[in-house]
Amino acid sequence: MSKGYRSSLEESIAEYLTEQKVKFKYETVKIEWEDIYYRKYTPDFILPNGIIIETKGEFKLADRKKHFHIKAQHPDLDIRFIFSNSKTKIYKNAKSNYADWCTRNGFIFSDKCIPEDWLKEKKKKIKIDSFIAYKGTKKE
Repeated sequence: MSKGYRSSLEESIAEYLTEQKVKFKYETVKIEWEDIYYRKYTPDFILPNGIIIETKGEFKLADRKKHFHIKAQHPDLDIRFIFSNSKTKIYKNAKSNYADWCTRNGFIFSDKCIPEDWLKEKKKKIKIDSFIAYKGTKKE
């Protein structure tokens, strides 16, 4: 892997966006979210229209929980997944897969690449800066 990407899937998405002449930001935003502790999530890609892209080869339980809570705490963000294979089972012998989880929890997803129509969507109304704070009541 080169250019600072953490996986070959991230690298292929970056190459695709570059080929399509789409300006994007890679891991430039921190989104604060709460469980027992305040945490920060760094999305993989931010498209110019405000769509947030998270690439996943494995979609472990901790990641599923994190994204479930982030969506509940930041419902205005449009976070979408690109999977290596969305038909991968959530765990060994599970009946459901990554695609089922996304559908059940209201996430848009694709396999291996960003669909071209995502790139053509209108700009989102939310402004994405380098830090998106949790807006709920923080517990001390």
